[in-house]
Amino acid sequence: MNSEITTEHHWEWSWSPAAIVFGIFFVLPLAFTANFQYENLLLTAIFCGIGVPLLLAGIAKWTSEGLRQKHMQFGYSVSGIAIFIVSEAFIFLSMFASYWLARLSAYSWPPEGTPHISLLLPVVMTIVLVTSSFTIHLAEGKLHEGDMAGFKSNLGITILLGLTFFSMSIYEYYHLVQIGFGMSTNIYSTAFYSITGFHASHVLIGVFSFIVVLIPALGGTVNRTFVQCTAIYWHFVDIIWFFVVTQVYFW
Repeated sequence: MNSEITTEHHWEWSWSPAAIVFGIFFVLPLAFTANFQYENLLLTAIFCGIGVPLLLAGIAKWTSEGLRQKHMQFGYSVSGIAIFIVSEAFIFLSMFASYWLARLSAYSWPPEGTPHISLLLPVVMTIVLVTSSFTIHLAEGKLHEGDMAGFKSNLGITILLGLTFFSMSIYEYYHLVQIGFGMSTNIYSTAFYSITGFHASHVLIGVFSFIVVLIPALGGTVNRTFVQCTAIYWHFVDIIWFFVVTQVYFW
């Protein structure tokens, strides 16, 4: 006698991915064009005012869905995060392509007005981010072994490392702005802040995702699929940083 097995699954539709896509569209190409091409601060504020709430709402809704879902069909979420990462990789690729075009077509590089940027800080940031990839991998291993204490401690360390990386980015931006190197100083500064800032936003999103995982984990509730997806996302952020640091800082 054949029996049909059905699995409840509520990820067939959700408005959160669309909100994230439209949020990124308003914040990046539209706001950037309004500010740097047309120098229209009002239009820039309008686009950011639309895009930022859409982006945050989409991320919050998607995270909430991931944590509340109890019956997932195997592989759907992991496949979804892979597709999402590919789309993010193309966004980074477009930014790198613009940077490469400017870099290779320039008569001299870096352009006039660019101060000396210390390479020590990005090296330290690299070490911090690579270490965080190891700690989240350890956290996954502890979760698989049923060691909740080890999982939570390694997840907490990953969060602290992510916040440390983000804090160092803010410190670097503050120092550079103080010496007159802002986003509109020259074409290198625009590319520098755009690429590193976009990456820093991904770090911050990853940290928030880990915090959302940690809070219910403190009460004994863990969505293993969501943990796997956030870990994959974090490794992607780590890999992208190697391209950022080698191209923007060392080349």
